[in-house]
Amino acid sequence: MSDLTSVLRETLERQGVLDEIKGRVRAEVFKALEDRTIERPKLPSENILINELIREYLEFNGYHHTLSTLLHESKQPQQPLDKEFLRSELRLSLQPSNVPLLYGIVSHLSEPDQEESETRQPLVTIVRK
Repeated sequence: MSDLTSVLRETLERQGVLDEIKGRVRAEVFKALEDRTIERPKLPSENILINELIREYLEFNGYHHTLSTLLHESKQPQQPLDKEFLRSELRLSLQPSNVPLLYGIVSHLSEPDQEESETRQPLVTIVRK
């Protein structure tokens, strides 16, 4: 029986469907465990914008199973927000491109201006214990 299991696992991996099956099972487990009697609060607009940036990143990188879990758990609307609307809401002056807005935001924040290069504080400070 273990030989059959090994052959089946290898075949599914080779066909590229094993990760998809695992993702589906994970999403179904989350769905089954979710307590439907507790009403979730409405998402604040900031969460919707942040989730949308993450959605765009996940779609771009092909993380479809992670995306389906995000959409299910966050109750984010199924229809993505328009990229220009996101740019406008976040007051971004990034040039339109095919890459997710998150890449432009990270790039912009990680390259200080000439004047700021000496005085700019890091975005994140890591403290090690």
